[in-house]
Amino acid sequence: MADSFDLGEPVQPAKPEAYRVLARKYRPQTFAQLIGQDAMVTTLGNAIARDRLAHAFLMTGVRGVGKTSTARLIAKALNCIGPDGQGGPTIDPCGVCEPCRAIAEGRHIDVIEMDAASHTGVDDVREIIDASRYAAVSARFKIYIVDEVHMLSKNAFNALLKTLEEPPAHVKFLFATTEVNKVPITVLSRCQRFDLRRIPADKLAKHFAEVCEKEGVVAEPEALALIARAAEGSARDGLSILDQAIAHAGLEGGGVTADAVRQMLGLSDRGAVRDLFAMLLAGDSAGALGSLRRQYDYGVDPVAVLRALLETVHGVTLSKVGGTDDPAQAVEERAARTDWAARLSFPALHRLWQLLLKGHDEVAHAALPIEAAEMALLRVIHASSLPDPGELARRLAGAPDAAPAPAPAAPSPPPASTMPADFAALVDALDEGGQLALAARLRHGARLVRYAPPEIVFSGSRPIATDTLAELAAALKGMTKQVWKLSLDDVPGEPTLNERQLAADAAERQAMLDTPLVRAALAAFPDAELEWPNQRSSA
Repeated sequence: MADSFDLGEPVQPAKPEAYRVLARKYRPQTFAQLIGQDAMVTTLGNAIARDRLAHAFLMTGVRGVGKTSTARLIAKALNCIGPDGQGGPTIDPCGVCEPCRAIAEGRHIDVIEMDAASHTGVDDVREIIDASRYAAVSARFKIYIVDEVHMLSKNAFNALLKTLEEPPAHVKFLFATTEVNKVPITVLSRCQRFDLRRIPADKLAKHFAEVCEKEGVVAEPEALALIARAAEGSARDGLSILDQAIAHAGLEGGGVTADAVRQMLGLSDRGAVRDLFAMLLAGDSAGALGSLRRQYDYGVDPVAVLRALLETVHGVTLSKVGGTDDPAQAVEERAARTDWAARLSFPALHRLWQLLLKGHDEVAHAALPIEAAEMALLRVIHASSLPDPGELARRLAGAPDAAPAPAPAAPSPPPASTMPADFAALVDALDEGGQLALAARLRHGARLVRYAPPEIVFSGSRPIATDTLAELAAALKGMTKQVWKLSLDDVPGEPTLNERQLAADAAERQAMLDTPLVRAALAAFPDAELEWPNQRSSA
């Protein structure tokens, strides 16, 4: 008789754990892990410590800044009982007690999450109202988390108002929305509102570096900075891009590189953008078109190139006015922008911005995007050689009536000894030279104490901004080829040029009113008005 063997139940191989994307895996589990929202955390901590908890909270902000995560953290904070089961509400939930673990896993019977996008009707709200009358089963508070609350219908909002204003003591409402303007004001007035901010790019890059370290992934700092900028303040968007970048890196062990991220996102290389911008300023048409075509051949969207150029003009302008540097920006980028800021005037930067902005809109809607982008760049290059409005007005004023004027030769620099006769003539010269904004600031805000070229003393009782004095000194040096000394003295000074003009206009108008003919006309017609240039005043 053959031996028999009892093999028992076959052993099943263990199933590998399903992969969780980084945005879910690294969702904040404590308020300390919630980045970029320090003001809200401080407010909530003080409210819990002083037992001044609102009955309804509204979290608003752009996608991915932590609205739903914050709602869950508040639910934890209010229902945490501590590791020993004796704790109370706390801004630092333990994460190990049964309520904390159940809320984190989404299975707590007293924490009800509802998606308002799929439960928009008044019947869905009526269920909440009916259930809110009953006490919590096992938790301290019964909490309703309503995501995308702005999707509720008007009737649903109205049905919720009474319960939202006077809910039972054991009920808390936590609302989250990306479009707070669609939430009725009657609901907003019943909630304690928290506006969650966009997360700064430097904090996102630091967070992504910590995630890469935990995941055992090597990533270049520049690559993480690119991902942080592309995330536009959203942690979830950034982690999704990082997930994609890690997958894009493959198994070769090279890690996440900046070039790979640019290629993956279709971003234009910052070095190529700087070179292209320099070619635009130099008027190099062939070089600019060649650079644009090379980026297009690499797969970069022409709209992205125009957007990068707009960012460059914006960054140069901020650098010129003394704005703070972006910590996520490369050193080369900051150096280039500082150099351009020193060489470009505000009118030139504003013109570049307008031309590139118009080109961006055209390319975005063009049937031939790359051709539209080339034409936009050529327009920028050729517009740079056009005269400004002040120069054009001078040319038109000096042209003879009989025949069109020939192209004027480049104006020779004025001799060093040529100085404006008085301060008004100096402001007029600045105006004619294209310094329209500077001339306007001087005309309306400068009180003169002494004008003795090349020295000007202004009144300190109505101080002029330091950057205005620096801009005036540079403009005068370029106009007269001499270094001017500009200072402030703490004396009243003369009226401004605009005040003088207004006084002269008022005197002239009064003189006209005092003439016998006008007095007789006004006496005959009491409701008549005297119209004056640039103003209309009652007689």
